[in-house]
Amino acid sequence: MKNLLISLFISASSLTVAAQSNLKEGSNSFALYTKTGDFKNLENARKFADAAFQSKKDSASVNNNLLRALVYSSLAVADSTRKQQYKLDPIDISIKSLKLLDAKKARRNFPAEMDYIRQNLAGAISYQGGAALKDGKFDKAYQAYLRIDSLGFKNSDLKYNLAVLAGKNKDYMNSIKYYDELIKGENPKPGYFLELAQIYGLGGTKQDVLNVLEKGHAVFPENKQILFRLIDVYSANSSYDAILNVIADAIRLEPENVELNYIAGYSYENANDLKKAKEYYNNVLRLDPNNYESNLALGLINLETLLKDPTNQDIQDLTVEYLLKANEIKPYDVNALKALAKYYTLIDDASQLDRVNLLLNQLTVK
Repeated sequence: MKNLLISLFISASSLTVAAQSNLKEGSNSFALYTKTGDFKNLENARKFADAAFQSKKDSASVNNNLLRALVYSSLAVADSTRKQQYKLDPIDISIKSLKLLDAKKARRNFPAEMDYIRQNLAGAISYQGGAALKDGKFDKAYQAYLRIDSLGFKNSDLKYNLAVLAGKNKDYMNSIKYYDELIKGENPKPGYFLELAQIYGLGGTKQDVLNVLEKGHAVFPENKQILFRLIDVYSANSSYDAILNVIADAIRLEPENVELNYIAGYSYENANDLKKAKEYYNNVLRLDPNNYESNLALGLINLETLLKDPTNQDIQDLTVEYLLKANEIKPYDVNALKALAKYYTLIDDASQLDRVNLLLNQLTVK
């Protein structure tokens, strides 16, 4: 900042006496402010900066605009609640001068000062964005962070805020763009993949959701949230072969997860690997003996075996054990009752068959 003040004094020597005086006094006051933090010095700097900014020629002066941007960007931060009176918001005044400075390529001569202005503006606009977020005004918060982005900041925190806020404002295309940039960055986080999958669910395709989750699993193979979400998508798409490629990893991470063990059993059953299916269904019952789905599944698997070998007493006992348990858990579920009807027909138990059929008729007659 000291370099700035020296350069202003030197440049001011070629101006008119009045303009030189205002520029010099403003620079001195601003220097005192940066040294002491006394707001009165910033007020004085503002007074002189405004006085030096009168004519069209003044408005085009690099030195005048530089001082003005320095002063008003500082006011934007120091007077965050806007207790002072302004014709325009200090942020808007600063940005207007900053644009002129950029157009005149002042960054080459005043790099530290330009960075100072931008940092102040980013802080002030971020304050406004935070206030908007607190009030649930996501549209205003989004516009605030877009203004920070327009200042040339490229950090990942800003990009993440833009990704989230674009999504909340249903600007899915830009939300996807920001998340995609974050994922391709140096230090992607698991949350980026999960949140992008959610955005794709709102403004993309099922394949987009699947692609980003598969990519996330490849980058973070031990992340449970990504893996479990991927399995949910596979399950919703009935992609049982795909589930079998990852389900063992998921169960390794959570061996006592009832839902995962059931999905494994169901996937192996669909792949016609009944031995593995029964293994996982039994895991479910070990964890939750009253699990209706696994009791029914084991009952049906054994029933199919019994149809091929009706005299096998062990299979007969297992079949009725699982089916009766399923019926006990959900007495009025039609699937268990239909399976029991088939079983009683097979073993020729007329009295039990009549009981089951009577209940079925009561449930199915409209």
